Amino acid sequence: MTSTAGVGHFVSWDGGCLLIGSGLGVISPHAHYAIQIAFGSERGIRFRTDEREDWTEYGGAIIASRQPHSMDATRVRSNVVLFVEPETREARALTELYLRAGSDGIAPLPDALLADVAPALFAAWRARPSARAIGDAARRVVRALTGGVEPSVVSDDRILRAVAYINAHLDAPLTLDQVAGAAYLSPSRFRHLFVEQTGMALRPYILWRRFLRVWDLVTAGESLSAAAHAAGFADAAHLARTSRRMFGFPPSALQIGGLLRPEEDAGVRPPTPRGLAAHETSGQPLGPIAGLRPGVT
Repeated sequence: MTSTAGVGHFVSWDGGCLLIGSGLGVISPHAHYAIQIAFGSERGIRFRTDEREDWTEYGGAIIASRQPHSMDATRVRSNVVLFVEPETREARALTELYLRAGSDGIAPLPDALLADVAPALFAAWRARPSARAIGDAARRVVRALTGGVEPSVVSDDRILRAVAYINAHLDAPLTLDQVAGAAYLSPSRFRHLFVEQTGMALRPYILWRRFLRVWDLVTAGESLSAAAHAAGFADAAHLARTSRRMFGFPPSALQIGGLLRPEEDAGVRPPTPRGLAAHETSGQPLGPIAGLRPGVT
């Protein structure tokens, strides 16, 4: 359990998301599919891989996919957590640069790199935030840490159709056969092409999409119960269990601040109105599928 409820904002993109705020406290042991990048507004964020271990303090840290860990953010005024799907180009670069074989699954981030980009991210969040400002600052963090690796961009119309189908049917069960059918491909061919185009396997992509829908709806003012059903979870309890397993806390542990200004959005999806997929409301073509790049999904 978290020791306190965090207060802050949520920004999402295909292949990852960002939680930025204060008061998150101590996060109980958990492991998630995404690679995690975390740092505070000053040095002092702490991690450990086992409750029997002592805490280790970091300026910033990166945690490998599926690595069990706890986080203590009580010693920093504000903190940011970035989740990056491990099959994206950025995540592969992060793994190669910081999480080499033989590491314990948690590695420090270079202080000099963080000093160049982290303050701007916190400044963007504190200055009556807009999705664009936070997204731009987050892009600079990821770009600096990966050495400029560019995210994957979907260009195949068949995968664009599949993504649109997924977005429109998140409130119902989704199978490989169904999604492959929307792309007019055999399941085996679709599975290969989907990973090639998006950098992600279908099943974790759909689960990630469900969480993004939940956070978008909660940010837009929906109840957790309504958001859970709209995103394909059985109920709010199912959502809470899955979220605690993946992120270490349930959605109710984060109190979303005021809405980000979607009219300034140039790289992050605005909150999705109830019952509609983002691609049904934006009037824009589908954009990049992985990474911090402009586009609407």
